[in-house]
Amino acid sequence: MKSRQELFEIIKNQLSIELNCSVEAFSSPENVITVSENNPAKRHYINGKFFLHMATFGENAVITADKSLHDWLNGFAKDKKGHWLFEHSNLLEIDKELQKYDKKLWQTHHMFLPSKDAVPKEINLKLKWFESAELFQFYSGKMFPNALCKEFDPKRPDMLAVAAYDNETIAGMAGCSADTKLLWQIGIDVNENYRGRGIGTALVTLLKNEIENRDKIPFYGTSLSNLHSWGIALNSGFSPAWIEIATVEEWVT
Repeated sequence: MKSRQELFEIIKNQLSIELNCSVEAFSSPENVITVSENNPAKRHYINGKFFLHMATFGENAVITADKSLHDWLNGFAKDKKGHWLFEHSNLLEIDKELQKYDKKLWQTHHMFLPSKDAVPKEINLKLKWFESAELFQFYSGKMFPNALCKEFDPKRPDMLAVAAYDNETIAGMAGCSADTKLLWQIGIDVNENYRGRGIGTALVTLLKNEIENRDKIPFYGTSLSNLHSWGIALNSGFSPAWIEIATVEEWVT
């Protein structure tokens, strides 16, 4: 497993592409505001560019936005600690300004990176692995909205999944998409009849370990209030790394 320092360097490099800034911008004592661009090396979550997209590693904030927002953002963010921009009161002010342009914020994404090795818990269910080409069978059923993309996306393909079976019933599935060639994002779905048995943690741990075995970097994201998902991440060997939020656009996931 790569060190936390190595992982943060890789993530900051990726976010510098998407936020149109230097890697050093994330270490600035002040908030950094840039012009939003549509870089082809971005993680492919939307078509085109965000009207506003911002991220923090816990200190300053880096904000990329349409030029029309820059005067307001420079005044609004000037004397504020970057990480406090993600508090509800400040997000309300940003959202109010965005309404002038018929835009609004989406949810905050709390993102996790591996921090330690983890051993998967025994769940007494049959495990089955699926490679990318074997996952097409699951798209039509839409049973796994978190573990898999809604359909095959060549720009962000589902690469691998592991499912837990109770006879012929899938109790849970963890899957990952190649959001970049190196960064594979994990999602998890557990059948409501099988929740509370540690299946989600076991599957995410298995998938995390296998992604690392393939020399890729697993990462995990969830919302602020999804405490169950937070617990899975923490118990699977992840820890919080950064937070990002963007405007609602034409999401392709």
